[in-house]
Amino acid sequence: MRRFPAPSAILELLKPITWFPPMWAFACGVIATGVSFEGRWHLLVAGVILAGPMVCAASQAVNDWFDREVDAINEPQRPIPSGRMPGAWGLYVAIIWTGLSLLLGWFISPWAFVATLLGLLLAWFYSMPPLRFKQNGWLGNAACGISYEGLAWFTGSAVMMGDLFPSTPSILLAILYSIGAHGIMTLNDFKAIEGDRQMGVLSLPVQLGVAGAAENACLMMLAPQFGVFGLLLIWGAYWQAGVIVLLIAGQIVMMRNFLLDPVKRALFLSGFGVPLFVAGMMVSAFAVAGRFSVN
Repeated sequence: MRRFPAPSAILELLKPITWFPPMWAFACGVIATGVSFEGRWHLLVAGVILAGPMVCAASQAVNDWFDREVDAINEPQRPIPSGRMPGAWGLYVAIIWTGLSLLLGWFISPWAFVATLLGLLLAWFYSMPPLRFKQNGWLGNAACGISYEGLAWFTGSAVMMGDLFPSTPSILLAILYSIGAHGIMTLNDFKAIEGDRQMGVLSLPVQLGVAGAAENACLMMLAPQFGVFGLLLIWGAYWQAGVIVLLIAGQIVMMRNFLLDPVKRALFLSGFGVPLFVAGMMVSAFAVAGRFSVN
């Protein structure tokens, strides 16, 4: 019987495929400052590593440990239920990655440490009883949206500005895209409806039904983007606002197809619609950088 996990099992537990959203949000926060990278490349690289391979990875290990019974039903091939992560090694990896993340945040800057601490608290509270935010889809998706988008964006801006508080427009964009991420998180819940129902997890598809949750996911993704469109018009960023509208239109086309069969087509919308959403994040970040580069 295996006593220690193989490196490949640890890497699978940390789910590299999930690291991109917070890394991208951090980069958007950096761009939104309009600050030159010269002399700050080390902050950029360290911050991207902190957002993805550290904090996000730690959150995945935490989630897999506390979800091991649900995964035994929905995804029995995952490292913990399959036995490739023996004993309590799933928990040990979660604790070690949490500590390393805090250490890296501490070395980057005070704001980075505070954001790391908040993000990790949300990650543990998201999965760990008795709070276990993910038991309720509204609360759990909000925690993920804040961690993956808002906190990462804020940290990127603050770090690049020498730990100054980011500009108000940058903060507004971070908040709006955090709300949009709430809808994106719902898309992930369609693949686990039966397991969630058996384990008493009140994901939005369980609470609202498949059709209701699908409509809610689309609304939560689209409404904040229209808000971004309006703000860009107010700020005089007309061509960037036009790009946002085109990206929204592309998502609406895919959402109409998704709404016909949400369970089967959620993965398609995640794979092809979400990239348009995140592209809009960078477009709006460049728009802010050209107008409100320094607070």
